[in-house]
Amino acid sequence: MLWIASKSCGLGPYRADLVETYWAWEQDPALLVGYGRQVPESLEARAEGMTQQLRGANVRFTVYDLAGDEPVPVGVTTLLPDDAVRTAEFVIMIGKEARGRGLGTEATRLTLDYGFHVTNLRMVWLKVLAPNIGGVTAYERAGFQRAGVLREAGYWLGEVCDEVIMDALAREFPGPSVVKALFEG
Repeated sequence: MLWIASKSCGLGPYRADLVETYWAWEQDPALLVGYGRQVPESLEARAEGMTQQLRGANVRFTVYDLAGDEPVPVGVTTLLPDDAVRTAEFVIMIGKEARGRGLGTEATRLTLDYGFHVTNLRMVWLKVLAPNIGGVTAYERAGFQRAGVLREAGYWLGEVCDEVIMDALAREFPGPSVVKALFEG
């Protein structure tokens, strides 16, 4: 089941039956470096964590590649809301096999669309390690802008690096909106 979709990418429910798939993506060294996390996690710990995540108030999606005959799960996007101020932190994870094809950018854009038009957020923000040029570029293509820098706040390949703070505002969201199209159709 897809909640919203473009031609190439869809967002559906975060699923307990995919915990092993999510875990496998999270063990990829490139993902560990990009997240700034230095340690892998056991499947048992991940399954326990997922139980908590499924009960939480965060907005989580499984990202699907729609290029084939059937939707294929390729990643996860998450909005971590702060309801008091109508903002959320954005986090994305795309599996190695799906990187470099624009699916991360499209999943980010769809998640922003949902956040602004369904969850009624006014701003979404993220942190990305400065050396992750591909990530910064993908976020900019999806509608994020650079908002600032946390100096020496992260690590990239064993070296201290800056973290770039980026934000996207609902009033500046680049269209067209897939969510709004559902109501106009």
